[in-house]
Amino acid sequence: MDFKPTNAKQLQECVAYAAAEGETLRVQGLGTKAALGRPTQAARTLDLSALAGDVEYEPEELVLTCNAATKMRDILLLLEQRAQMLAFEPPDLGALYGASEADSGSIGGALAANLGGPRRIKMGSARDHFLGFSGVSGRGEEFKAGSKVVKNVTGYDLPKIVAGSMGTLAVLDRVTVKVMPAGAKTRSVLVFGLDPMKAVAAMVDALNSPWEVSGAAYLPKRAAARSSVDHVAQASASVTAIRVEGTAVSVAARCEALCRSLGAFGPVEELHTMRSLKLWREIRDVAALLPDRNAAIWRVSVAPTQGPAVAAASDADWFCDWGGGLVWLAVPAAGDAHAAAIRASFAEGHATLMRAPDALRLAVPVFEPPSAGVAALNRGVKAQFDPKGILNPGRLSEAY
Repeated sequence: MDFKPTNAKQLQECVAYAAAEGETLRVQGLGTKAALGRPTQAARTLDLSALAGDVEYEPEELVLTCNAATKMRDILLLLEQRAQMLAFEPPDLGALYGASEADSGSIGGALAANLGGPRRIKMGSARDHFLGFSGVSGRGEEFKAGSKVVKNVTGYDLPKIVAGSMGTLAVLDRVTVKVMPAGAKTRSVLVFGLDPMKAVAAMVDALNSPWEVSGAAYLPKRAAARSSVDHVAQASASVTAIRVEGTAVSVAARCEALCRSLGAFGPVEELHTMRSLKLWREIRDVAALLPDRNAAIWRVSVAPTQGPAVAAASDADWFCDWGGGLVWLAVPAAGDAHAAAIRASFAEGHATLMRAPDALRLAVPVFEPPSAGVAALNRGVKAQFDPKGILNPGRLSEAY
């Protein structure tokens, strides 16, 4: 029998029972990222979908607190009404895994996976905006960490540890995140026809400029042709996109300056608000640009100058974000899905197998294998939070 608690007390009782009985738990929120990570074999499913809502939103304090299974769609709509946003721009990976509804994942799932979108180069990852939480450890003990006050830095360490742990350290029932004012206008400067190395040079030039760029991505010709944005799809060339956000006057001035400086690299054009928003959502959410449902999908984080080499390591369909530092690859889901070649293509960084059949995700390390020292540290942290290993066993690696 699976567990489906409806409040924090029931959640604690469910985990405490499992810990006492030594029963493993598959921790699941709304299920949109169930195929992210190694397949988890557990005795029971801990269904958190009822732990949603109860939102405490303080727009003047730039803080939002809610139950962990609250849908991202509801949070984004609430913030939009007050011209605010989640600055880490959590991607909606539902379509990558076959979901039909947009933004149907939960805020707790985004934090547990430490997801961040194109704005990460400027604003940081999810863990940088994760202020606090309440939850239950693998010992079956309730605990709280962090703060509801943005300026209070005391106790931030545990949210940073839990972010990215994929439910292997604690089960979150309530979370607090920092929110930020949203820019009134969004525009993009597009540079057409660059090869990967010149595109990286252009993106680095823009990111190092004083014009407060909030996104820099490169779509090779094949990926650009799949965009639903007409100016991009009809370019018949690669597209390098530079995003600027803010007030109307500021955005117009900064885009004009970027057009002048980036014109040295190739033909340029401006993309205004609605088309720009659509393009960056496609880049953020991946699936529209890498649509082959049978392909294995890799997400590789490296230094921007290494991005083209990663893309060349396999005959892959690809595009890159973060100024060239985040490369998305679609490869055949056969053999090792090019794992050895991809991981050998960079000196420093990490490659994550974001989507593949279960058998492949068991055979190939889904996450970048850690050094011996980091692996020992990870085991030590796991032992403190979940000594019996009942929470999402094997989700991150065979060991934990």
